[in-house]
Amino acid sequence: MKPIFHSNLINGPFDDPGLYIEIFREKRAILFDLGEIQSIATSKLLKVSDVFVSHTHIDHFIGFDHLLRLLLGREKRLRIFGPPGIISNIEGKLAAYTWNLVGDYPFILEVVEVSPDRIRDSKFICKDKFNRKDNESEIPFNGILIDEPLLKIEGVLLDHLIPCMAFSLSEEFHININKDALIQQNLPVGPWLGELKRCLREGRSDEYMIEVPMKKGIKRAKIGELKDEFVMITKGQKIAYVVDAVYSEGNIKKIIHIAQDCDILYCEAAFIEEEINRAKERYHLTARQAGELARLAGVKRLEIFHFSPRYQNMEDKLYNEAIEEFNR
Repeated sequence: MKPIFHSNLINGPFDDPGLYIEIFREKRAILFDLGEIQSIATSKLLKVSDVFVSHTHIDHFIGFDHLLRLLLGREKRLRIFGPPGIISNIEGKLAAYTWNLVGDYPFILEVVEVSPDRIRDSKFICKDKFNRKDNESEIPFNGILIDEPLLKIEGVLLDHLIPCMAFSLSEEFHININKDALIQQNLPVGPWLGELKRCLREGRSDEYMIEVPMKKGIKRAKIGELKDEFVMITKGQKIAYVVDAVYSEGNIKKIIHIAQDCDILYCEAAFIEEEINRAKERYHLTARQAGELARLAGVKRLEIFHFSPRYQNMEDKLYNEAIEEFNR
């Protein structure tokens, strides 16, 4: 199976946290957190359609200015999701600059603020000098932030002495094309397969017709017949991202929920187990706790990061504690 979500931590385990996820063949990418992001190539950042900010501590949010500067003069719409206060935080960032020469800049920024029971959003339009425009209607928050045919993004609010969000990205099912069957039927690989996948994700009827290129012209075929001949449908991919959360009963339940059965859990591991009391005081997880949460959630692979700088040259101890507990 070729995964559709290609994920990589942006920085090293002692540096600003963040996850870059490229969506294969879609010219689109997702960011979890906005810490230092200058190591990401401009071409990759220009693919970003949505950013999910866990909270606005400086190491999770300082990259906003860099991304804004890259997108300013472009015909681009960017959505940012975050916890309570994110709209005012971004309004304050934008108010720090002078916008008298942007009258023809098409860039639009949409900010979605997530509270325990509701979602509200505001728009900042560059050519209007980023004056805030609130959407007066609010919607109930049911845990889902984006629900599209290709992907779903869910979020939970964790306790970090302030609300801090954890996220998951998933696909309902994964579509593979049997290339050998295509060859046997003398059919080419091409854009028509993307159209077939789109129809399947959108739940089109088996009777729905699409155009299939042949060596001599084009034929129309039912997607049900094409599915039976060339398509293999398997369980969809899932990635979860958890940072900055105290090990508490409420957080444990939420983290296990958001990470349940995921392929990869990216989880903070700020402290070693010997300093569990300090972890509690600082509202962070230990490496052992990260391993336990991953095990309880049935995670296939655990990636830990966001280490306290006090453990420079001791990272093996953090990895070992997490993996030993995960594999227990």
